[in-house]
This record gives sequence, C-alpha cells and structure tokens, in this order.
Amino acid sequence: YRALIFPLLIREGKPTPFFTFVLALLFCVFNGYLQGRSLTTYATYPPGWLGDSCFITGFLGWLIGMAINIHSDHILRNLRKPGETGYKIPRGGMFEYVSGANFFGEILEWFGFALACCTIESLAFALCTLFILSSRARQHHK
Repeated sequence: YRALIFPLLIREGKPTPFFTFVLALLFCVFNGYLQGRSLTTYATYPPGWLGDSCFITGFLGWLIGMAINIHSDHILRNLRKPGETGYKIPRGGMFEYVSGANFFGEILEWFGFALACCTIESLAFALCTLFILSSRARQHHK
C-alpha cells in the first residue's frame, strides 16, 4: 500500500527526490525478498497454525493497523482544498487519540504481521518500522 497505491492517490505535494525514491524502492525490494524468503524457505508451522490464537491475533492486528493506516492517509490527503497551502491539524479517526495516526496504524500493522508469522525477520522489520516511524511521528507532532 505505502509503496504502490498511496503515491498514486496523492493529488498535490512536493515532488520526491529521485535518490529518495531509489532508496525506498531498494528497501522495499530487499525487505520483500527477506520476508518472502523467510516465510517460504525457513519458517515452519505446525498443522492448524492458521487457527492458532497467535496467528489470529497477529492477523487481526495487521488488518486493524492497515485499516487505520489507510483511513488516516485518506484524512491527510483531504486536509486542504485544491490550491490551499499551509499547515492544518488532522481531525477524525485515530487522529483524535494520536497525532501520527497513519504512523501508528503502520506500526500496528507490522507488529501484527510479526506476531502472525513468528519469524525473526518479521520482528526485525516491525522493530525497524517502530524506530523509523516513531521518530517521524515525534517530528510531525512538534
């Protein structure tokens, strides 16, 4: 969603520097490969894993996180009317509870994924997401 769909939905905004785009693309490709390789080659799950409370809780965390992320991005994209500039404080949804609702949703999403998969690689990605996005959320809050 963040790498492919979200950029296509943005109506206006600052252009992304090409170098930043390339770094983000490389990160997504590497992380996608790492997660896919981990799940298809190294992870083993007992029969009935999809019915296990750990998997179900993780899947629900991922699903709720993704819903929060998508809804929060929708609110952010619609803050300004066409031609408007300036800072606006987002209202509604999880923005009523946290100033970085989109970041919160994405963090929840990837910790849910890590819980559902129970692999060191998925946990590593969730922790990286936490550290990177919490830093960005702190900056946005200020």
